Amino acid sequence: MTTGGILLAVLVSAVCTFALRALPFLAFNGERNMPLWLDRLGQVLPAAIMAVLIVYCLKDVGSDLRGIAFPKGIAVVVVAVSYKWKHNTLISIAVGTGLYMVLLRVL
Repeated sequence: MTTGGILLAVLVSAVCTFALRALPFLAFNGERNMPLWLDRLGQVLPAAIMAVLIVYCLKDVGSDLRGIAFPKGIAVVVVAVSYKWKHNTLISIAVGTGLYMVLLRVL
């Protein structure tokens, strides 16, 4: 692929991403309220997405207890505890990922 084609692909991706992120603000501005079902979806969906990510992360834990299960289990607990303690997603993910990488090298 040429440089122009790559730049065009990046530009199209950026425009689509921006448009999708701006669409809710354009659709529901001013006096217009969101429908009740959409508001409920906004309350439920973050927890559902996190549950799916946890299941995906821990799907292969049963195959290797010492090499995979222990580091992932400890990292999940550390992320949960640090989020409960500091209420900062970025710090929790960084600490959990760092600990997981260290545990993979140590164990």
